[in-house]
Amino acid sequence: MFSSANLSSGVRVGKARLFVVYLIETMIIAVAGIIAFGLRFDLNVPAVYLPALRTALLVWIPVKLISFRILGLDKRWARYASMPDLLRLAACNLIGSSVALAILVLMRSGVPRTVYAIDFLLCITFVTGTRVGARLLSEMVRARPLVEDQKRTLIYGAGDAGSMLLRDIRKNPALKYNVCGFLDDDPRKYSLVLHDVRVLGSGDELISIAPKHRVDLVLIAIPAATGSQMKAILERCTAAGVPYKTVPGLAELIDGGGLARQIRNVAVEDLLGRIPVNLDLEQISAGIEGRVVLITGAAGSIGSELCRQIARFRPSSIVAFEIAESPLFHLERQLARAFPEICFHAEIGSIQDPARLKEVFDRHRPAVVYHAAAYKHVPLMESHIFEAIQNNVFGTLNVVDAAREFGVAEFVMISSDKAVRPTSVMGATKRIAELLVRSLQPDNSRYVSVRFGNVLGSNGSVVPIFKEQIAQGGPITVTHPEMRRYFMTIPEACQLVLQAAAMGHGGEIFVLDMGEPVKIVDLARNLILLSGLKPEQDIRIEFTGVRPGEKLFEEVNADHEDLLDTHHEKIRIFEGTTKPWHEIDRQLNRLRGHCASRDAGELVPMLEEMVPEYRASKDPSRSVVRNTA
Repeated sequence: MFSSANLSSGVRVGKARLFVVYLIETMIIAVAGIIAFGLRFDLNVPAVYLPALRTALLVWIPVKLISFRILGLDKRWARYASMPDLLRLAACNLIGSSVALAILVLMRSGVPRTVYAIDFLLCITFVTGTRVGARLLSEMVRARPLVEDQKRTLIYGAGDAGSMLLRDIRKNPALKYNVCGFLDDDPRKYSLVLHDVRVLGSGDELISIAPKHRVDLVLIAIPAATGSQMKAILERCTAAGVPYKTVPGLAELIDGGGLARQIRNVAVEDLLGRIPVNLDLEQISAGIEGRVVLITGAAGSIGSELCRQIARFRPSSIVAFEIAESPLFHLERQLARAFPEICFHAEIGSIQDPARLKEVFDRHRPAVVYHAAAYKHVPLMESHIFEAIQNNVFGTLNVVDAAREFGVAEFVMISSDKAVRPTSVMGATKRIAELLVRSLQPDNSRYVSVRFGNVLGSNGSVVPIFKEQIAQGGPITVTHPEMRRYFMTIPEACQLVLQAAAMGHGGEIFVLDMGEPVKIVDLARNLILLSGLKPEQDIRIEFTGVRPGEKLFEEVNADHEDLLDTHHEKIRIFEGTTKPWHEIDRQLNRLRGHCASRDAGELVPMLEEMVPEYRASKDPSRSVVRNTA
């Protein structure tokens, strides 16, 4: 915290700095004017023009100082001068010189016309020179001496990000990186010099460059690298025996934080590719800014990221509805630190409790709802079919009913690619949830669903399991060598959910383009590689067989659905058949009765009736009976 003494001291220092700035600028303007007259008359100004010189100085100095003040030039520190600052500086001089010219002409001062041009050029040259000189001096003063514990570092990527990273490293004395060269796979950049550091070669040459230059670390500075590019870079670093780190992808970059402060270990998400998501920020903001947004399952991996993404669009408040107390507590603290200006309401409750839902909706009156609460683990739901239906189907119905009752204008349900031709209880329940959201579409409202596949790093992801197995020395267990899944990063998925929600008119089922499916065994090998180990040598991979409810390949649309493009390259719409609400309501009543009586034998046929494309991989009721016996 700043004390009043600190504040007053800061004010005095600020005033002193401004005084020095004005003094220097006054001297520059005066010297430029005097030299302009001197050059006009070959350094021998006739006595008859001395009154004109005095008049010109009396006009130039205040007019130019005022123009510098109005355009904020005096508030910009010279040692941080950049190209935009120099352009602003040119504009200040142009405006100041033009106004002074008009005044002096009206005064009939007798200043020769060529003097105006010479003065303008000299003044802009001197002011620019002082700022560039101040920056160079500042960087020389801050140049860090080489110390024993600095790591000799190569920056992989000699583009804008690599150049920015080098500057950040040099500015930060706490970073112990001594950059000794660049690597870049573009042959046109070979032997180029960036900020006195040479491009030593391509990534393929790392195995010979590393020992020659005693390289301790490689920093990967390619924010838009594809998954295959990142994997190739990692393999080169591993072959050369050099540790590596990276800077975030474009979607993760923190505004104003500087690349050097965001250096981190390479994560498995980087191997999916780092193509940035293009968002229509104005369209998203129009649906969120100034409105109350409620998120169910808010402390989960998807729900918490939705909270963070939504907070950036300045809602009037965020209501986080969550049954898990501790994660909700931590989320509240995180958002309070990151977004102190956003009003955040943590509400504990279950979507299976309609009374609690209505209480929260009545208290906060949300205009937008993101429904992310669901049971997601496929094998676990096969043996807990009652719980899956109660939560994913009737819990969703409770949220939709509350939204309709309290006039929610926009409702977005987070669905799953497992809802397509489901072979699992979890997939079937999510498909029913899609159908009821679509059938309960209120007039003048937008209720939509968004399907996507697995997200890396989520609570339901296989990645934490693999990491735990690697930490224990293996083996990594994979169900089948051909098991494939679609994967997205959590930020990418949530950004596209917000974009799809903003695009909806009501009733759509959006599906996110997740790229190519990834073999789970390849994901396991990449994680072993990222751990600095070798697959099959240091860590074995074992195949355990497909589990109940699982498919080898996930799909994103069923045969009876029509795929429609949208204006966004990564979002499509599936237009399938819509059941009338009276039919769904009748089936839901029967389903509710079977759950109430714990009639496991009737549940699978009931799910097949509601979702004709559902094909159970085995009879889940047998597992349920064992669990309830």
